[in-house]
Amino acid sequence: MHSTERRDGSGPLPAGLDQAIRETAEEIATLLRGAPDATLALPGSEWTLGEAAAHLALANQLMADLASGRERPYGDGTPQSLAEANAQSLAGFGERRAEPLAAMIRDQAEAFLEAMTRSATDGPAPFTPLGPMYLSDLASYLLTHMLGHGYDLARALKRPHMVDGARTSLCMPFMYRVMARCTDTAATAGLTARYRIRLRGGEAFGVSLTDGDMRVTPEPPDRADCTILIEPTAFLLIALGRRNPWRAMAQGQILAWGPKPWLAPRFPTLFTAP
Repeated sequence: MHSTERRDGSGPLPAGLDQAIRETAEEIATLLRGAPDATLALPGSEWTLGEAAAHLALANQLMADLASGRERPYGDGTPQSLAEANAQSLAGFGERRAEPLAAMIRDQAEAFLEAMTRSATDGPAPFTPLGPMYLSDLASYLLTHMLGHGYDLARALKRPHMVDGARTSLCMPFMYRVMARCTDTAATAGLTARYRIRLRGGEAFGVSLTDGDMRVTPEPPDRADCTILIEPTAFLLIALGRRNPWRAMAQGQILAWGPKPWLAPRFPTLFTAP
């Protein structure tokens, strides 16, 4: 369900989401302003720090435009098309210096929030890079995207990252919206299972598959084949392809039980990070 009334003075945003967006953008900007070299390679990425920062600046601008009602085609939601759209946008944007990009990331996040305050209802956004969604989901998408790349920047600079349980909770509306779009059809083929996913200290939700067809619900099933309890930060980083699920399991950040606990190791293989 989506509210049609203002909830915290920030348009159709859940309480705390505007603050999380603003603070995350500022923390990323602070990281960049302290970066010694924009050509620094990001761990596990083909991008340099400057290229990742440029992508973030462009993505925040894209989100601000969408929040303002502008149509901005950007791939078709598949990982390949998004990668191609990213490459094209970077090729047409030459800025790679940390200071100007830090300012743009912060300013475009603020422009997004200003656009949201002009919308009194949580209506549909123009078609986004991951399909149609409500404005509140788009805001959750913006936060999720910044957290993923902010994590990469923090790792490259050997600084503390900004992913935590409270911000993960604010990412969940977006996750509910796109998880089924990000399934690996080869991994889900023929699978029938009911998962209950619980974020430690937070919400629980359901993922049900019927002969490979996935349905994600904000409410867990009454009877689950497998319950997975996971640390919120680990959940988000695994979902974004930034954390190895097997390492998280080995470190006790993931526990599983139920009639079919052997379904737990299969769960992270059901998705392809966008």
